[in-house]
Amino acid sequence: MFDATQKRDENLVSRYLTAKEVVVQSGYAREIDWQEQRRLENVTESSFLLECAWVILNSGMRESVVRQRFPLVTRAFLNWSSASEILGQQQACRRRAIAAFGHIPKIDAIVRTAGMLVENGIDKIKRRIKVVGVPALLQFPFIGPVTAWHLAKNIGLDVAKPDRHLCRISEIAGFSSPSEMCKLIARHVGDRLSVVDVVLWRFATLQHNYLKFFNIQLSERNDDVQLDSWEGPTHRGQRKLRLCA
Repeated sequence: MFDATQKRDENLVSRYLTAKEVVVQSGYAREIDWQEQRRLENVTESSFLLECAWVILNSGMRESVVRQRFPLVTRAFLNWSSASEILGQQQACRRRAIAAFGHIPKIDAIVRTAGMLVENGIDKIKRRIKVVGVPALLQFPFIGPVTAWHLAKNIGLDVAKPDRHLCRISEIAGFSSPSEMCKLIARHVGDRLSVVDVVLWRFATLQHNYLKFFNIQLSERNDDVQLDSWEGPTHRGQRKLRLCA
């Protein structure tokens, strides 16, 4: 049993390194670098509001769609200059954001998030996150049990989010959860959990047969799993602060 588990782990790590190479060669090295550099202590009110907005808008939607519209939403909300400025121009910001994105509950959730930042202050919010962890993010509108992990990763907590791609990969690779799988990979290769997350997620968006690629038992019988051809990222906009998924 030990030998079988060890073989599984070795195959998974090898597949991860190949996936990372595909992601880098596809033009997404900056996503990996961005995630590697994220730290909660460096998060400002502006960047926190931006990341909340990004996760709120991505909930239940394709990332590529949100990425195309996000620059317009950013301008609508005064380039995330400050929560107080957004509240001071709340109606105008809301009107422009709805015109850009069209999902009223999500836009209202962003406005409410700005209000919570004004009321509590970013320093108090960050202190609570340090003490409580991911559950501290559940207080924000439109942030649920899964999207809280997405937001946590994007503001610098070293976690892996249990989204559908990672859940499917971990299951087919023989692990009980994405966290267990990502911790093993991180321990072997030295990447942060959050980096492992973004590599696997991006690889899944690039390769339609990603589950076959990570099917360890299948890979043991046939090491030549055919990968799709790939191209670099397109339509990435001007979101300099927000390069990662």
